[in-house]
Amino acid sequence: MPQIIFLPHAEHCPEGAVVEAQAGETVLDAALRNGIDIEHACEKSCACTTCHVVIREGFASLEASDELEDDMLDKAWGLEPSSRLSCQAVVADADLVVEIPRYTINQVSEGH
Repeated sequence: MPQIIFLPHAEHCPEGAVVEAQAGETVLDAALRNGIDIEHACEKSCACTTCHVVIREGFASLEASDELEDDMLDKAWGLEPSSRLSCQAVVADADLVVEIPRYTINQVSEGH
């Protein structure tokens, strides 16, 4: 069973976390199931960027993003080459190291 290592994030998991993931579930679903409350304003429909994460290790094991996800990611705060929407990134058979960005576009626009 693959593991997802969430790097420390001041709000969502200050100590970081290592969680078991089911192959075929999204990074977001694995996080939520383990008490890591990544924002997901569009309810996992690939219509916003609030669940943006950066895959620090294991990126190549994920299926490629589709055009809709790429269009959404273009609007994400702190976009990097290994950025994904966690609601769309499906865990395969490899471990992942995931960083939750400090801000989402919602937080930037709200002045947090």
